[in-house]
Amino acid sequence: MNVDLGIWAKLTRVVIFLLFLAGILGVAVWYLPLIEHNQHSRKTILDLDKKIQVEEERKRQLKAAIDSLQRDPKAVERLARERLGYAKTGETVIRFEASLTNSATSGEVRSVYPSSLRRTELDGRSYSPGGLKPNGRLPKP
Repeated sequence: MNVDLGIWAKLTRVVIFLLFLAGILGVAVWYLPLIEHNQHSRKTILDLDKKIQVEEERKRQLKAAIDSLQRDPKAVERLARERLGYAKTGETVIRFEASLTNSATSGEVRSVYPSSLRRTELDGRSYSPGGLKPNGRLPKP
């Protein structure tokens, strides 16, 4: 026996559908902040993983540099020459400094060391910028 209720049957179906849709919408609104928080956390984790990889690479490079300085005397010599400006006996150290202005093309040469560390004449001999090892005579002006 099938009784036709007319419009009431259709309205009941529409109300049930709207209640179902409201339920789904309520769940979505309830969990949306949690979903956004999870996305933000995942992005943060990826960024931190990239930073960890960069720092691990830097660690490997520094460890290799330390090992090189501990085992290779030539590496120590190179570092002393580059950073401290040391020279062997009989060598002359010449430093070129790049100018930030257009005068760099004019062939301007300036010392990168303070005046207290620049090559000076003592008893007719010149000394390296480190001031420790003599490296020949200064030319007479």
